Amino acid sequence: MLNEYLSLISPADEKAAAACRARWDALAKPLHSLGLLEDAISKIAAVRGSADVALNKRAAVVFCADNGVVARGVSQSGPEVTATVAREMAAGRGNINALGRFARADVFPFDVGMAEDDPGVPSHKSARGTADFTVGPAMSRDEAEDALCFGAELAGKLKARGYDVLVGGEMGIGNTTTSTALACVLLGREPEELAGRGAGLSDAALCRKTEAIRQAIAVNQPDPQDPLGLLAALGGFDIAALTGLFVGGAAYRVPVIVDGVIAAVAAVIACMLAPDCRDFLLASHLSREPAHALLLDRLGLVPVIRGDLALGEGSGGVMLLPLLDAALAVYDQGSTFSSFGMAAYTPQEERT
Repeated sequence: MLNEYLSLISPADEKAAAACRARWDALAKPLHSLGLLEDAISKIAAVRGSADVALNKRAAVVFCADNGVVARGVSQSGPEVTATVAREMAAGRGNINALGRFARADVFPFDVGMAEDDPGVPSHKSARGTADFTVGPAMSRDEAEDALCFGAELAGKLKARGYDVLVGGEMGIGNTTTSTALACVLLGREPEELAGRGAGLSDAALCRKTEAIRQAIAVNQPDPQDPLGLLAALGGFDIAALTGLFVGGAAYRVPVIVDGVIAAVAAVIACMLAPDCRDFLLASHLSREPAHALLLDRLGLVPVIRGDLALGEGSGGVMLLPLLDAALAVYDQGSTFSSFGMAAYTPQEERT
């Protein structure tokens, strides 16, 4: 099934991106003066295959899952919090819902591996949380692929429903531990370099988190060149589903905004599966997690927002949407140098 999605992926349309950049350059303003926002709109044009860019319908997808490593004392709270937050999201009362209303984004939480069942939260899961990865693989390879394919399928369904842009989010107690373990293998770094405090760990809990990551890597010995194997050994169902959302965005040609460090790990794995996925990804922000900047560098993505965010849930991705709206307000107004009877700016240096 995964290979079917991968076979649909091809590069974005560079001609459309060039036409978008030319339109930006014709506007009555200094060249590239909206910086990364111009780049983002041009990238969306490449995904759409047209310099006419619209973000009328937007969705934030939040994959919720639990992680067995929580038993090792790597978090302040337990799986009951995952279920509570997911329930609040489904009822429209979560933090991401408030941001979604502000940014005109529909919020879709999914239980892809919570320890608890909740009838109010749409569900697709093959297990109630992952196993403790300090003693063996977090999940089977088949379970990882199933979650991944669900994310890819969901991207296609949302594109078919008319969504112009997707935001990839997650929620799950312990998932900064799983994502950091993956980042250590992907980046060739030690746990002490990349383990952050997540939702606010004490020094003692941070030591437990670091040791759990070290032990998980030693026990599982994952192959850094095997993306699906990596997900199965060290990942979470939320990360696997996010990986699939990014793959599906590329397969069905819809831009997907990458939120924080957990989403960035998933994006790197998606690009390992299909390098052209990178053409369909936008980085929203740079979080306080130590691995985030390194992962974005690996992806070749530059974040627009530098706000020291750490909320998760896709929140940083949704916050990017109003900034894209602001850029489109300039892009669409049509005030060009020629309409003002002025000579246009000409490039004085090569744009990188």
